[in-house]
Amino acid sequence: MNHSNNNNRRRSGDEKTTNRQSYRQRTDSGNNSSDSRNSSKTVKKDNRKTPVKIIPLGGLNEIGKNMTAFECSNDIFIVDCGLAFPDAEMLGVDIVIPDFTYIERNQAKVRGVVLTHGHEDHIGGLVYLLKKINVPVYGTKLTLGLVDGKLKEHGLLGKVSLIEVTPKKTVKMGCMAVEFISVNHSIPDSVGLAIHTPAGIIVHTGDFKVDYTPINGKPIDLARFGELGSRGVLALMADSTNAERPGFTQSEKTVGNSFENLFAGAEGKRIIIATFSSNIHRIQQIIDCAVRTGRKIAVFGRSMVNVIATAIELGYLEAPANTIIDIDLINRYDSSQIVLITTGSQGEPMSALTRMAMNDHKKVNINCNDFIIISATPIPGNEKYVTKVVNELMKSGAEVVYEKMYEVHVSGHACQEELKLMLALTKPKFFIPVHGEYKHLKKHGQLAIEMGIPESNIVIGEIGNVIETDGVDMRITSRVPAGRILVDGLGVGDVGSIVLRDRKHLAQDGLIIVVIAIDKASNIVVSGPDIISRGFVYVRESEELMDEAKQVLNSTLAQCSIHDLREWNSLKTKLKDALSEYIYSKTKRSPMILPIIMEI
Repeated sequence: MNHSNNNNRRRSGDEKTTNRQSYRQRTDSGNNSSDSRNSSKTVKKDNRKTPVKIIPLGGLNEIGKNMTAFECSNDIFIVDCGLAFPDAEMLGVDIVIPDFTYIERNQAKVRGVVLTHGHEDHIGGLVYLLKKINVPVYGTKLTLGLVDGKLKEHGLLGKVSLIEVTPKKTVKMGCMAVEFISVNHSIPDSVGLAIHTPAGIIVHTGDFKVDYTPINGKPIDLARFGELGSRGVLALMADSTNAERPGFTQSEKTVGNSFENLFAGAEGKRIIIATFSSNIHRIQQIIDCAVRTGRKIAVFGRSMVNVIATAIELGYLEAPANTIIDIDLINRYDSSQIVLITTGSQGEPMSALTRMAMNDHKKVNINCNDFIIISATPIPGNEKYVTKVVNELMKSGAEVVYEKMYEVHVSGHACQEELKLMLALTKPKFFIPVHGEYKHLKKHGQLAIEMGIPESNIVIGEIGNVIETDGVDMRITSRVPAGRILVDGLGVGDVGSIVLRDRKHLAQDGLIIVVIAIDKASNIVVSGPDIISRGFVYVRESEELMDEAKQVLNSTLAQCSIHDLREWNSLKTKLKDALSEYIYSKTKRSPMILPIIMEI
């Protein structure tokens, strides 16, 4: 397998010729054995290039918040900057973004941010990064259109340089260059990258699948990936999301055929479709079906409204005039003339579909005349939320169609045969599986071994790893600060592990507040202790427990000296320990206990 460009091949050939001549001369002088080994070492040393560092700051061993830094000499550029949604342990948290510490420390080296596509897990954290460092952002037309909306929302519009790129275009990033390659995904204008570095070509697929009949008529540029493979690819970084799924991912057109049949079967009913707001190809197919059946379309959900408006403005969605109507006008039409497109395909608690299911939506009440299609697969961990929504919708009398019943969703990610095809085309020397949990990365690595890549040349990293290559070797050399930053409301990073621990404690066991008042002059307790309970027990039904708890506190106070009453920290600890021990002995619960001392 050849992993160098033509110039490198010629240079390598010249070196081999020189070394063969030197070898003959040394053989003549009787030093053939040791000098041959020295010659081999010299060739290997000469082939080493300027080292390149690949630093994943998100997207490994997790789904979401994809972000990778590429560093060479005094230049750094960043690929994607996404967010992840909080898991069940992150109570109250809105979103999760990567830790930008390493980028901030090296911001003088950063030449720009390159975006592969417009999904939230690839662009959702960008505005938080741009608030810390102002660098150019490169992306395709639709991707930048979606970024533009985020900049406006965060007050950064006009303050950031957005540079539009197209497939086959190359931009310089200091001593590196980034070439954009067209790929298929569940959102238009998705690209993979060929990163040209002094050490060799690194191919980053971005999120991709191989769709020979895409909705926009633009299939993945397999020819370019093959050309790069023939020149020599140093390393391949490839999407691992569906590495466990055999076969090929179906074409998006499959969903269009299903919609045709479902629309026909829903005659006389109102159709409600929940899908990802960014799946513009699917929304186009819904619009096409609505037009063919003479229905009007209304859109619900803030993200859905924003994305559809941007896509129509930029020409990525086509809808005849007056097809999309304002949500306030839906009552002017018969229900059989309406299609509602909404968010909530993942059962998100505040989404439009969930509020409809819980009869909490201001403008839509679900009834037996509704035909509801959930056109998405639950993200791992969201299954119970989706099931809850489906159950509630059915209780309201609606007919509900979801992915397991019909082909109303196909993935935007490559399955095993497509992943093998990418490996076969690029023929990389080294392989780094990305975008997935550890099981996905591991399975993708096994596929690479099946394709003939030595196990020693496969690097399964973690966020924060510094993966370094000089064109000859690739290895993890060190770590940089990396992890997750939690965003809660307007607070970024002010919620950490201690706050989450307290929230979990409060959620599980509740809170007891103990209030006492102490006279400042005499150090005598003049009021209390009073007990306030929240989320622990209902006080009116547990008066005996509360009275006994007060007696325990009074007994503790009686044992305290004047010195103890002056040392408030010590007094709080004694009250807390005594009450905690009593409460646990009676209830086997450990509520958070918060003593408050007021000085009078």
